[in-house]
Amino acid sequence: MRHVARIIQATLLTLLMALSFGVHAQDESAVIQSRNEIREATQDALATLYEFQPSARYAIDHAAGYGVFSATGIKLLFAGGRQGRGMVVNNRTHRQTFMRMIGVQAGLGLGIARTRLIFVFETQSALQNFINQGWEFGASGSLAAVASGEGGMFNGAVSVAPGVFVYQLTETGLAAQITATGTRFFKDDALN
Repeated sequence: MRHVARIIQATLLTLLMALSFGVHAQDESAVIQSRNEIREATQDALATLYEFQPSARYAIDHAAGYGVFSATGIKLLFAGGRQGRGMVVNNRTHRQTFMRMIGVQAGLGLGIARTRLIFVFETQSALQNFINQGWEFGASGSLAAVASGEGGMFNGAVSVAPGVFVYQLTETGLAAQITATGTRFFKDDALN
C-alpha cells in the first residue's frame, strides 16, 4: 500500500512540476513577445520622427539615452485616461529598461487618440533619474515645442526638465505641443 501511495505522490509531483513549467514557459513567452512588440514600436516611432525631424537622429545618437513610449488615450465627456508602454535605452551600455505610463486627463472631449512620446536624455544623471525614480508630467497645461530654427538639434522638442527633451508624435505628425500632463512613467516589473 505504501508503495502505491509513493508512486501516486511521485506521479502527482511530476505532473505539478510539468504544469508549473508549462505556465512558466507561457509566461516567459508572453514576456518575450511583449518586449519584441515594444522594440518594434520603438523602431517605428524613431523612423517616423526622423522623417518629420531629421535633426532628431543626431540628438538621439549623441545623447546619454532615449525613451520611446506608445500610448492610447480615451476621453469620454469630462474625463479621460491614457496608458501605454515603452522602453528606455542607455546609449553607452545599450541596456534596455521597459517601462509603463499611465495618466488622467480632464476636460471636455470624446474619442480615442494614439500618441508616441520620444524622450532624449542629454546626461547620464537625467537618464538614471528617469529610470530609477520614474517621472511625472505636472497637471498644468500643455508645453509648446521649440519653434523652427530656434532649437538647433532639439528643434520640434520640448524641454521638460534639465537635460530632458520630448518629441510627441500624433496620428498626423510631429505635435507642436506636448499634451502628456498628468502622466506618470515607471518601470514595468513584469518585463524587466
